[in-house]
Amino acid sequence: MPPFVKPFARIIGSGIIGSWRLGRLCILLLFCLGSISRAHAGATLFLEEPYSYDGALAGTGHAAVYLSRVCSVSPVILRPCAEGESGVVLSRYDGIAGYDWIAIPLIPYLYAVDRPEAVPLFSDAKLVAFLRDQYRRDYLEALAPDRPDGGMPEGNWYELVGSAYDRTIYGFEIETNPEQDALLISKFNSQPNLERYNFVKRNCADFVREVIDFYYPHALHRSVIGDLGVTTPKQIAKMLAKYGRHHPELQSSDFLVPQVPGTIRRSKPVHGVLESVMAAKKYMLPLVVLHPYIGGGVLVEYFGHRRFDPARNALILDSGRQLDAPMTRDERLRYQSRMEELSQASVVDPLNEVKTNEGKAKELKAKEVKSWERLQASATPGTDTSGQPVLQLRIGDDWAQVGVSRANILSVSDSPDLAARLLEARLRQELRPATARKTSPSDVEKDLALFQQLLKLQPRDVAVTPSSTNDDRAQSKAGSQ
Repeated sequence: MPPFVKPFARIIGSGIIGSWRLGRLCILLLFCLGSISRAHAGATLFLEEPYSYDGALAGTGHAAVYLSRVCSVSPVILRPCAEGESGVVLSRYDGIAGYDWIAIPLIPYLYAVDRPEAVPLFSDAKLVAFLRDQYRRDYLEALAPDRPDGGMPEGNWYELVGSAYDRTIYGFEIETNPEQDALLISKFNSQPNLERYNFVKRNCADFVREVIDFYYPHALHRSVIGDLGVTTPKQIAKMLAKYGRHHPELQSSDFLVPQVPGTIRRSKPVHGVLESVMAAKKYMLPLVVLHPYIGGGVLVEYFGHRRFDPARNALILDSGRQLDAPMTRDERLRYQSRMEELSQASVVDPLNEVKTNEGKAKELKAKEVKSWERLQASATPGTDTSGQPVLQLRIGDDWAQVGVSRANILSVSDSPDLAARLLEARLRQELRPATARKTSPSDVEKDLALFQQLLKLQPRDVAVTPSSTNDDRAQSKAGSQ
């Protein structure tokens, strides 16, 4: 079965078709069958969930626009893409070398690496900071130069790359043509690119609105009531989804990019301005009682905003950049059962190479997942000879290297048992009920197959060097941070 047909076969076979509008499904199917060579050929609005302080307070998230046929000479000069190139993500930032907008290639924007095969399977803050800084040193030094002491600079430059480590991203794609793309390139290259950011009037969502409106005038607009006149990412995503429904002649699709599994806190649902305010229910009753007409209108707009769920019916962008149907409950339980079978079949303590009896297997496995997270937190991130990310873990007086991407976890890991711990931590997060609906089933199948391969490998001796050269070995493999 061709890979682009697989999502629809899974949808029909699992009974999800009942929740889909038949016309919408047919449009998506025709899009995949008739235009697979032009898949992702258009403008895609990225609606990015909030995290950290934004997630706890305003919760409006971030907006960017991905242009699949537009590439860049530099982060501030655009050009048409050559064959095989995947386009750039444009967004407005605050405090990035005095520029208003920056263009970053798609894979680095999402994962802070320059190749899809280098994306880590399981991340933490230290590894993400290393990958971002490495990419900055290689490609963004002019925008974010080193400190005088050669260290990593402060500021908002980190927002340029690795967005998918911090949050789930929803994509709303609409068709464009090469002539429109050429005009956009000419416009952006000819106009001054000077910082204009203002939260109320010229924020990241305003920038994306201007780009989409360049392609389709008046397609997007702010909500005076729902967002109190501020343009928000959720509002313009809602408008673009509506515009696509009203113009079926334009190919469109909705999908999500999952947040990379890891110890970084999961992002929060995205809100509009009024949603954030009204979520504090103590404001709702006084508003309706004291100002019934205004309050009633506000409530109508508030619940209208809430009805727009960007995750509803969204396909999942998997690691092979194919769209997959969301995981069903039955699939999750089946995958979880399979993982437990594999996990309990061969339980080894890689630090002591001691086999345990079956009665202790479950207890040890529960501890191993937490211990992997602690091990990774104390590890030194680096790259192997081919530029793939690795971790250097200190085990007593010895060093063990573990590959952390699909491309190198089998080939460069000193201990298959430690590598299996990493895979198990990833699988357990993918299969949590709260995250399973944002996980690609095809990725889980790949992870289970890789987990099984690692468990079949015989434990190798951890590479041992004299303690006086341990630091030198780690530095030579890990590189500078």
